[in-house]
Amino acid sequence: MKDTSACAQFFIQHFGFSSTFTSQWYMSLENDGSELALLSHNHETIPDNFRNHTTGLILNFEVEDAELEFSRLVHNEHCVVKLPLKDEDFGQRHFILEGPEGILIDVIQNIAPSSTFIENYSS
Repeated sequence: MKDTSACAQFFIQHFGFSSTFTSQWYMSLENDGSELALLSHNHETIPDNFRNHTTGLILNFEVEDAELEFSRLVHNEHCVVKLPLKDEDFGQRHFILEGPEGILIDVIQNIAPSSTFIENYSS
């Protein structure tokens, strides 16, 4: 990522993370025991052939109430929606936001799957 600080600020502001370590090239964020590490795409610790800007990354955040989070993040905080709130037959109520630097954020509430998908789940 090009700007770890700006990216971190997005997750702090919208998802309640707090910073646990900060440097020019690396930031560690924490939320309820989960860590999100943000690393500059061109730092020497990344193997040479992987020092590119990442695309197509989706982070899943599970929530208790996707409709409530949609209202908070989209209507109140004006985050950009890439997939509107919807229920999926495979057992999710979710929406996708555009995060910083091309990261997509899938905000997910688990719901009962349709009868078509129940057989796909392990007991």
